Formats: sequence, C-alpha cells, structure tokens
Amino acid sequence: MAQPKQKNTLYVGGLAEEVNETILHSAFIPFGDIKDVKTPLDQATQKHRSFGFVTFLEKEDAAAAMDNMDNAELYGRVLTVNYALPEKIKGGEQGWAAQPIWADADTWFERQQQEEEMLRVQAENRAEMEKAEELHRKKLADEREGERDEDSEMKDDPMARAEAEVLNQNGSS
Repeated sequence: MAQPKQKNTLYVGGLAEEVNETILHSAFIPFGDIKDVKTPLDQATQKHRSFGFVTFLEKEDAAAAMDNMDNAELYGRVLTVNYALPEKIKGGEQGWAAQPIWADADTWFERQQQEEEMLRVQAENRAEMEKAEELHRKKLADEREGERDEDSEMKDDPMARAEAEVLNQNGSS
C-alpha cells in the first residue's frame, strides 16, 4: 500500500555537510513562498543527516521546485528532490521511528530484565557483605571474650596465680 504524498512538502536528499536550513531556504525561495525548512539532526553528531524538507505554501510552487531542483547541484552535490511522505510515527528509541512505538517493546523488556537482574545481584552482594561484616564483628567479639576468659581463669586458678607471681618476681629481679 503506497503512502499518500504531501504535495506541498518536498524531500531534498544528497545535501552537502555545509548546507544548513538558511542555504536550503535560499536555494528554493525562487520557486515560491516557503512555509518551513527542516534538516533533521543526527543525535550523535548534531549535524544534519544529508537530507531536509522544504514546505511551500502552494502545491504548484512545490511542483515547480521539484521539477527544477531534482538532479540539480548544490555545494558540489547532486540533489534528489521528491514529494515527501507523511511524517513517521513519533516515538521509539531513535526518536522519529518508521515503525510503531510498540516495536521497541522487546528491547524495552530486555533492558527492564537486565536492570532487575543487576538490582538482584547488587542486593545479593550487599547481603553477602553484611554477612561477612557480621562474621568479622563476631570473630572480634569472640577474641575479646577469649582474652577475658584467660584473665578470669588466672584469677580462679591458684597455680596459675602462683606461676604469674614467680614470673613477675623473676622478671623484676
């Protein structure tokens, strides 16, 4: 099924990098009053994508511009000028998309699953770290408790006390 064409908007392809909307407007103004000029930008480079759209107020002006400018040269590049197709459905991951917005559903669900998996792994790591810290605290507490036990054993054991006194006397003599 062929898409209807917009009879007063022209697609202009093959634009040189130096061409901007002002230059495009100047190139097409001899054919009639222009309503709008657009050169869509590449999101990554912020430069136009070598094509643009020129919308005339009158269909006849657009037809005259197409007849005269198709295969014409502008800044060393040969232009392709046709009637523009209607604007694509807005949405999708890339901005203006040629497919319906739900076409991104698979990649969206994939990203959601990856995020959930990442959060789950982070939670597991956090739990493991907390468990390791708790074990470390418990070990330190046990060691301190063991030192206290040794001190209290010496107080309760008369032989251990006598040995400690002899060691102290020999050490101070």
